[in-house]
This record gives sequence, structure tokens and C-alpha cells, in this order.
Amino acid sequence: MTKLSVNINKIATLRNSRGGNMPNLVQTAIDCEIFGAQGITIHPRPDERHIKYQDVFDLKKIVKNEYNIEGNPTEGRFQEVVLAVKPEQVTLVPDTLGALTSNAGWDTITHKAKLKELVNIYRSEGIRVSIFVDANPEMVEAAAETGTDRIELYTEAYAKDYTESPEKAISAFVAAAEMAQKVGLGINAGHDLSLENLAYFHKNIPGLLEVSIGHALICDALYYGLENTIQLYLRQLKD
Repeated sequence: MTKLSVNINKIATLRNSRGGNMPNLVQTAIDCEIFGAQGITIHPRPDERHIKYQDVFDLKKIVKNEYNIEGNPTEGRFQEVVLAVKPEQVTLVPDTLGALTSNAGWDTITHKAKLKELVNIYRSEGIRVSIFVDANPEMVEAAAETGTDRIELYTEAYAKDYTESPEKAISAFVAAAEMAQKVGLGINAGHDLSLENLAYFHKNIPGLLEVSIGHALICDALYYGLENTIQLYLRQLKD
């Protein structure tokens, strides 16, 4: 069964646009799990433009399923905070300072030594590690050599090409997933997955354990409501 982790960054963005605590990020996370989400994902950035470091600690107190914290371990207070909070999973993403959103996976060949060091740090604290990678079998294979538990396939390219040719869009991701299975890595995926393209991705990616979805899901919730939207996404993940 593929789990749905809801990324609540956009809720924090809306809250921060006016100050105060509306919408309430903690209550949203509670509700997401009540409505069926099997995990909560956040991606704090050094400028705290959406998730604030205090949010990371506040959410730890209430998330009952999987708590997944994404981010660049070399920037800001990310590593310090993750090691203090000890979520179920940390997803290492090579964001650059000021990046609007994640836009590339790790070059796991070039950065193998550094990633191996980081993986060892997190795993020694009992935190499962996932490395954000492009759909490239070579990068997947090199990721395995870092000692990571999982990879997260960066799916923007799939989402972009899906409407034109689903078969073409999925092919590189199938190859990457097959390599992940060959080298013993768990498979997560995220970025621009939506109600339009999620079911096809789920059906065709072998061994898919988890998807992390934020932007599209929160946009859909404006029309369908949060509870109904989460149920709609869960339906796309049924075997």
C-alpha cells in the first residue's frame, strides 16, 4: 500500500501572509490525519517563509502517523532542528538559498561522501533517511552507496510531460524504480503529483511506498474541502 503524506507548507504560507495563527497549522495537521492522511510532511527553509522552526517542534507533539521533514541539511538550522525533533523520516533535498521550490535531485555521485556522512548521522539517531533524486538509475544506484533507506523520486518532469504522453512521461521513473528495487532502496515520490496524474504513476511504479503531496492537494481543497480532497487522493492510491 502506498501511503499519502500531506505537505502543509502552503497552509503555513497563507498563515504567514497575515501574521497571527489563521489558518492554524497544528490543527490542519491534526485534521489531515483524522481525514485519512498517513503522514505529514513539512519543508522548513532558512528564511522561514512558510514553515517556521518553531512549527517543527509544535508539530512533533501532535503528528500521530509519520512525520517527514524535508530540506537541505547544509543550510540554516535544519540539521540542528531535525536531530532535536527526531521525526520518523528526514528527506534530504539540495535546495539552494532563495529557491522558490525544489527544482533538482541530488547528484549522488559528486556528493556521495557528504551524503554518506549525513545519512550516518541521522540513522544513528533512529531517523529513516530518504534522498531526493532525479529519475536517473545511476543516481539511484549511487544513492544506495550512501547507506540511505529510501529515495524520493523528483516527479516534476513526469507531471509536466504526463498530459502529452503518459507512457513517455513514466518511462524514466520506471527505470529508476527498478534500479531502486535492485539495490534494496525504498521508493518515495513527490513534486507536482495531482489528482490528474497520481493514479497512473501509482499503477506503474513498482514498490512505491509513499507520496508526498502539498501544492496540488491544497489547491484542490479550496474547491472540494480538505476532508473530501484527502479522500480523493487516497482513492488514486488504491491497488
